[in-house]
Amino acid sequence: MCNMVSYGIMSHYRLADEVPEEVQKALARYSPYLRQLLYTRGIADAESAAFFLQPDYDDLHDPFLLNDMRKAVYRILTALERKEEIVIYSDYDCDGIPGGVILHDFFKAISYKKVRNHIPHRHYDGFGLHTEAVRKLSKEGVTLIITVDCGSTDVEAIDTANKLGIDVVVTDHHQVKDAIPDAYAIVNPQVGDTYPFKGLCGAAVAYKLVQALIAEGDFDLKAGWEKWWLDMVGIATIADMVPLKGENRTLAFYGLQVLRKSRRPGLQQLLRKQRASQAHLTEDDIGFTIGPRINAASRMDNPEDAFYMLAETDEEKAGAHVQHLEKLNNERKGLVASMTKEVHKRMQLMLEIPSVLVLGDPQWRPSLVGLTANKLADEYQRPAFVWGRDGNGCIKGSCRSNGEVSVLALMEAVADLFEEFGGHHMAGGFGVKEEAIHALPKRIDEALQSMGEAAKIDSTYHVDYVLTLDAFSPKLLAEQQQLAPFGVANDKPLYLIREVVPYSVSLFGKAKEHTKLSFHTKGIAKEAIAFFKQPQDFSHTPAEETVCTLLAHLEQSYFMGKVQTRLRIVDILP
Repeated sequence: MCNMVSYGIMSHYRLADEVPEEVQKALARYSPYLRQLLYTRGIADAESAAFFLQPDYDDLHDPFLLNDMRKAVYRILTALERKEEIVIYSDYDCDGIPGGVILHDFFKAISYKKVRNHIPHRHYDGFGLHTEAVRKLSKEGVTLIITVDCGSTDVEAIDTANKLGIDVVVTDHHQVKDAIPDAYAIVNPQVGDTYPFKGLCGAAVAYKLVQALIAEGDFDLKAGWEKWWLDMVGIATIADMVPLKGENRTLAFYGLQVLRKSRRPGLQQLLRKQRASQAHLTEDDIGFTIGPRINAASRMDNPEDAFYMLAETDEEKAGAHVQHLEKLNNERKGLVASMTKEVHKRMQLMLEIPSVLVLGDPQWRPSLVGLTANKLADEYQRPAFVWGRDGNGCIKGSCRSNGEVSVLALMEAVADLFEEFGGHHMAGGFGVKEEAIHALPKRIDEALQSMGEAAKIDSTYHVDYVLTLDAFSPKLLAEQQQLAPFGVANDKPLYLIREVVPYSVSLFGKAKEHTKLSFHTKGIAKEAIAFFKQPQDFSHTPAEETVCTLLAHLEQSYFMGKVQTRLRIVDILP
């Protein structure tokens, strides 16, 4: 039975379909609760359920099924034999940097010295393999470049490399365009039809390359040593927001297990500094603690700062990188706050707030505008496009949806104004032609008005299970954890909790910007919280001793060594 209920703009929800009788029988070994959660995730038979609930490392696909993997391995082993100069050229984000660390750690483990990492500068170079960098590396005697999380569309740079006598082995996961680069090898699940799973992130492809090299090469490595590098695969798989199903689920699952035991001093010190428990690390710690600090390096300064924080084995040096990243992250927060403050000033001067917010400033860094766009879309409940100017003078920006309007559809409607654009319904990036920037606000607002329903996206909350507060038990929490890690294509279970009567509705945090509801209950969740939301921001304003309904997730926090089980509020309904 599917039930659709609406309480206004923010509170459409749909109850999950009941599990059919044949699926109930197929999943009879599991509790009714687990059966429901498995079924809502498309799992309807015992074999699929076992694969999902007990991921097995040995079920990972053969790396040699990836396009050009044998060619890539042959070329790298030849380079090792000839003692060639090798450069690992990785992207500057939470996928490319961990992927670069994996290859760095491999070469270090086999004691190969003539290799180094290169990461382009986000502000001055932008994404991808660059012709200028190839020319520079050629002058330095490099004869082999291995890319990580980039290269599949860099035709010109790879043509230049070929002319200069440099072979390029591409490891990547991005979609290829019409013209495929003439690289020595392109190891990418999106290329060819031999690999069974298309959804790998860039770091996972780099890890597959390492697996293949170890299988073919004669290295003095302990069997299974490469599994220590799954910590980097776990960070990238979760932070890069690839679907956590199939092989990605297995990689994220074991990646988190290794992260909880990781010996990397930089990671250990970062987690201690943030008062996060390494032994109980979750996907949320990657999303809110590790990921933002890796990204802060490229958004604010040199991306190699994040690389060394992860790769450094010396305690003192790693600690210095952690301190620097913390400083950069705080500066990032300050700049974003300053940009947001400036935006609010401009908004106050507007006689009427448009349906789509389009704001920018040549002084703003494009690497930071997405964070401001996110705040605006959330606060004003409308799509936000924010732009700045990069180190090469180009106007670039980011856009975020309010959850109801597709920013991708809006960009497609005014495609003639952009040099480039891409993304999905909820978020995207763009480059604007110099002469078109002043026309963008009016044109994009007109596009929304003319498109009507065609611009809308489904903003319905999909409820996994209906419960009372008393029903949240240690057993239910343990069963929920069997589905972790959560992320894209495996959302945290969403609960509809009826007849909730808070005895306290309060604000917490230094600036009192977070909301907390407290309850008397036999269940394990005595509190429900929402970060950066006031009581009046929900569909229904909660009040003490007044009945309401919650849409919420169940979570367990280990902050500052204190274990706390609580609800994370999505919305509050009458």
